[in-house]
Amino acid sequence: MLAVIPARGGSKGIPKKNIKELAGKPLIFYTIEAAIASNIFSKVIVSTDDEEIAAVALNYGAEVPFLRPKEIAGDLIPSDDVIFHALSYYQERGMEYKEVCKLQPTSPLRNSKHLIEAYQLFNEKKAAFLVSVCECEHSPLWSGIINADLRLDDFMSDDIKSSCRQNLKKYYRLNGAIYMGKVKDFYANRNFLGKNSVAYIMQQRDSIDIDNIFDFEMAEILINKKFLE
Repeated sequence: MLAVIPARGGSKGIPKKNIKELAGKPLIFYTIEAAIASNIFSKVIVSTDDEEIAAVALNYGAEVPFLRPKEIAGDLIPSDDVIFHALSYYQERGMEYKEVCKLQPTSPLRNSKHLIEAYQLFNEKKAAFLVSVCECEHSPLWSGIINADLRLDDFMSDDIKSSCRQNLKKYYRLNGAIYMGKVKDFYANRNFLGKNSVAYIMQQRDSIDIDNIFDFEMAEILINKKFLE
């Protein structure tokens, strides 16, 4: 299986986010460390357009076989396009992978144990795809749209209003930590959510997906807490 860590240089929310220090290490370190320690990947590569990120990635043991071309380096480029590019790069050099995994560096609490468990489930279920999820912090049934004058008249349906929160069904959300797939199915489906997909459930505390400084600070608190446990 090929592990691809997408890590572009530009970041509007947090400048240099992918190599910003988190609990004493660059953010991308945690994903590289988890991938290598899992021993489930033939290669662990970082796909980046940034030479500084490339140098940091190489320092921590990942491979950086290329610098990502400008046409797939913008902030509006889907990360799955980066996976297609990496697979094509190796295909052009006569290296075919049957499985591929996208590991976003913005999920620093995802560790090697999660990756090993996910891969075991992927194989046990004979799945085409596996995507990590966690339970929603709050049920989406307790949410709604607020109109311009802030009225809540139709905010929720009557049956949900009268329900006890504990009796509502559990909902899960994508947490952005692990995306695995068979390469042939990935090419056919064009993303990691297709037929024969399975969910790998992670705890909420391990599911922080860093998008802003608040997420970054929360991740640092949790990592420091783990060091003390």
